Amino acid sequence: MTSEAKDWKAAAKEKWDSILASIPSEWRISNIPSAADQRDVTGKFIQQYLNEKEIEFTETDAVGIAKKTKTGQWKAVDVAQAFCHRAALAHQLVLLQSKEIFVSCLHETFFDAAIKDAQKLDEYYATYNRPIGPLHGIPISLKDQFHVKDVETTMGYVGWIGTFEGKKGTNKEKVFESEMVRELRNLGAVLYCKTSVPHTLMAGETANNIIEYTYNPKNRNLACGGSSGGEGALIGLRGSPLGFGTDIGGSIRIPAAFNGLFGLRPSSGRLPYEGMANSMDGQNSVLSVVGPLATSIGGLRLATKALLSQQPWLHDPLVHEIPWRDDQEKEILDLVGSMGHGHKLAFGVLKHDGAVTPHPPVQRAMDIVVKTVERLGHEVIEWKHPVPSETFTKVIGKIWNFDGGHDVANAFSLSGEPAAEAILVSTSPTEQANASEIAATNVVKRALQKEYLEGWNNTKELTGTGRPIDAILSPTAPFAAARPSLYTYLGYSVWVNFFDYTSVVIPVTNVDKSVDQAIEGYQPLNDVDKKTYECYNAELYDGAPVSIQVVGRRLQEEKMLALAEYISDEIHKN
Repeated sequence: MTSEAKDWKAAAKEKWDSILASIPSEWRISNIPSAADQRDVTGKFIQQYLNEKEIEFTETDAVGIAKKTKTGQWKAVDVAQAFCHRAALAHQLVLLQSKEIFVSCLHETFFDAAIKDAQKLDEYYATYNRPIGPLHGIPISLKDQFHVKDVETTMGYVGWIGTFEGKKGTNKEKVFESEMVRELRNLGAVLYCKTSVPHTLMAGETANNIIEYTYNPKNRNLACGGSSGGEGALIGLRGSPLGFGTDIGGSIRIPAAFNGLFGLRPSSGRLPYEGMANSMDGQNSVLSVVGPLATSIGGLRLATKALLSQQPWLHDPLVHEIPWRDDQEKEILDLVGSMGHGHKLAFGVLKHDGAVTPHPPVQRAMDIVVKTVERLGHEVIEWKHPVPSETFTKVIGKIWNFDGGHDVANAFSLSGEPAAEAILVSTSPTEQANASEIAATNVVKRALQKEYLEGWNNTKELTGTGRPIDAILSPTAPFAAARPSLYTYLGYSVWVNFFDYTSVVIPVTNVDKSVDQAIEGYQPLNDVDKKTYECYNAELYDGAPVSIQVVGRRLQEEKMLALAEYISDEIHKN
C-alpha cells in the first residue's frame, strides 16, 4: 500500500470515528442483526430503543410537531432531544461492519448546538407567548452540501476534510453559512445533523470513502438512493421529520421514492441555493435545485411556504420573485371539489418511456394510481415523451461532462482517494467543451424544451376538459430501489430536470413477492433494458417501498403539492 493510500484511508477513518464518537454513550447500541436476519429496521424495530414520549414526538410529522411547539404544548428542547436520539440510532441501524467497510447515514452531528438552540426557542416562547416563526421547534436535517457554522462540510470527499470546499485559509471554514440555513434559523427550525452523500453528488446511490455505503433501512439489501441518500435513510427511519436535499438528475426524488417518503423537486429558481457546496458549480445549462423530503406532503408544503415567506429572492440572485400562491393551490382544490358539476382533471400516464421497462412492482404502483384517479372520475390518457428519452438523456449527459471531469478529478486529487463505483460522471479529466460547443448544446436543449412544451399543449385536443393535461404520472425509477452498484438507468428521473418541471414523489405501495412476479413474455428492448430487468428478484425486493411521481409544468409547486396530496390521500384512505 502506498503512503498516499495510507494517508487518505487514515483521514477517512479518523473522520468516520469522529462521527461515531459524537454519539453519546447512552445512545450507543450493539448486536445489530444482519440484513439477512432483519432486513427492515424501521418502525417497531427502531422504536424498541426509544421511550414512549420519544416515539410520540418522532412519529409525528412536521405539521403535527409545529401545531404542538407553536402553541407551547411541546417544548422544543424535548422534541429536539428525541430526534437527536433517533438520528443517532438511525446512523447505527444502517451501520454494518465487515473488515474495513462501514455504512451510515450521517456525515455530521451537532446535537449539543441543537439543544441550545431549542432551549432559546422555549425561552422566547415563555417570554412572548408566541413562536418565532412557522417552523418553531421543528428539527430539520440537511444534506451535506449546506454550510453550517461550527460544522464541517465534506460532501463526501476525504480531501475536503478540514477545509472550505477543498481550500484552506479561506476564513470561511466552519464560519460561513448557506443562505437557506440563515432563513431556516429565522423561521425557528432546529438544525442538528447533516446527512451522507455520494462524493461528486452524481449518483443514484450513496457511497464515499468516509462512510462507504448507505443502505435502505426498509430493505437493507437495497440502496437508499442518491445523491440525497442520507436524507432518505434518516427520514425513512423517522430520525428526522423533514430535511432538505438537492436534485440535478433525481437526487431528491430517488431517495424519497426508495424510502417511501414524500419529496418535492421544485423548478430552478424557486428556492435558494445560494452559498451551498456543489459539484461542477457554474454549469448552468441544467441547474441543481434544492427541495424538501418529508414524512407527509403537509411537511413539504409547510417548509416551502415558510421559506418563501423569507423573500429569498432578496438574497439569492437566481431565485424568482414568486411568493407562495394560495390561488394556484385553490385552483386545484376547486376543481376536485366541484366534481359532478362538469369539472375534472386530466392526467397523462407514462407507463413506459420507450427505452427501459419498469419492474413489476413499479408497474403495479402505476396501475394503482391510474385506477384511483379514474375511480374519482378524472380522465387518463397515455403519455409518450414528445422527445425520445435517448435524445434528452444523451444531451444531459453531455452537459454534465462539459468540464471534462476536471472539477471532480481535482477534488479526488486533494487526497488521492479513488472514486466510488456508483459515480455516473467522468472522474478522470478529459477534454473540456469549448464555449461554442456549450452554446450549441444550449440551443439544442432549448429546441427540445420547446418541442416538449408544445407536445404538452397539444393534449388539449385529446382531453375532455378543454385544457391540456394537468399533470403527468410517471415512475421515478424503473425499480422500487436500486440494488447496490446496479443503478442502471436514470431516464425516468432526468427528464424532469432536463425540462425543468415540478415533481412531487408519493409512496404508493410495497413490493409483494407473492404478487410482483416476473413479466410473462418479457423481451428486452436493448442492453440497458435487459440489465435493468435482470436486477429484479421478487424475494430480494420484498417489502421495499414503491413510489411514483406527479409531474407538472415549470414553477407549479403549489399545484403539484395539492394534486399529489389529493391522489395520495385517496390511495391510502383504505
